[in-house]
Amino acid sequence: MNDHGNDNENKRHTVTIADVAERAGVSRQTVSRALNGLGEISEETRRRVLEIIHEMGYRPSSIARGLKTRRTLTLGLVVPDIANPFFAEVARGAFEVARAAGYGLLLCNTDEDPSQEWAALRLLEDHRVDGVVLCSSRLDDLQLADACRRCRPVVVVNRTPPELAGVGCVQVADRDDARQAVRYLHSLGHQAMAFVGGTEASQSSRGRRQGFVEALTELGPAAGPVRMVDALPNVEGGRAAAQAVLTAWPEVTALLAFNDLVAVGCVQACQAARRPVPNSISVLGWDDIIFAPFLSPPLTTVRLPKHEIGVQALRLLLELVRDPTRSVAPLELAGELVVRCTTAPPMHQTYPFSPTEEDV
Repeated sequence: MNDHGNDNENKRHTVTIADVAERAGVSRQTVSRALNGLGEISEETRRRVLEIIHEMGYRPSSIARGLKTRRTLTLGLVVPDIANPFFAEVARGAFEVARAAGYGLLLCNTDEDPSQEWAALRLLEDHRVDGVVLCSSRLDDLQLADACRRCRPVVVVNRTPPELAGVGCVQVADRDDARQAVRYLHSLGHQAMAFVGGTEASQSSRGRRQGFVEALTELGPAAGPVRMVDALPNVEGGRAAAQAVLTAWPEVTALLAFNDLVAVGCVQACQAARRPVPNSISVLGWDDIIFAPFLSPPLTTVRLPKHEIGVQALRLLLELVRDPTRSVAPLELAGELVVRCTTAPPMHQTYPFSPTEEDV
């Protein structure tokens, strides 16, 4: 037995496009057309070539294809906190669309840190991704404008980008949703409400705060004073901020939280202060993350179309990848109030209201 011959037979042969063309009895150009779905070849030829590609285990070289098409078939997705279930659902929607379109998706988490966000964008630029989805950017306006110019095509989620060709935008109707939430709480009889959470760096927080103030202004003096407090957008931040509200304003009967994680912290703070939810105080969250219905009590919240945000952002990005010179209108998606068990009519109202604005 020739051991050397066996060794050669056992060596893995890298199948090339020329091997496929020879087996199929067609040109390499025909194989390329069958792979890319382009060019004038018959459906019978396309099927036969694709069957042979499958049989032989041929895999096109992404490097070679990238050199030819000037594309890497790779996109970037940047989120501020992948531990937040909101962004996990956005990512899921984006991954589904990217995979169906034959693209890989590089996920970057920035931990709410603008410097890490900038570094992530530079990393994606160095990897020559074909486009970027940038979620809830914490960059300042000048940095965001610079990032959009460098990373085009880019789609920005929950932030207003500069008006540039090749730059798209997907937003949620924060102001309108906040007004809806305040009107709902007021309809229950609440006249002592506070907005808890979010930071000035978050456009969503600014929009929700603005909607909160506008709704109270529309309702007039009977809605009570405006009370707002900053918080980090997580459970710990919500708990600390709610403790501050309950200490400074014990007459409060409803807390409107920036997101569901903040709302969980609010519920914990209320429990610690012996203010049972919802009998003594109501809590309303935002996002309707996956565990919101399973909390004790189940959380009333503003449901945002998280998965759809990711789907629409990635679809819009693919359109801009195909034509980076396009200018596209912003896409806005609305939320939906989901009433569960953390809101109820207030049991007691003794606070002397005034129409003046006060911040905790």
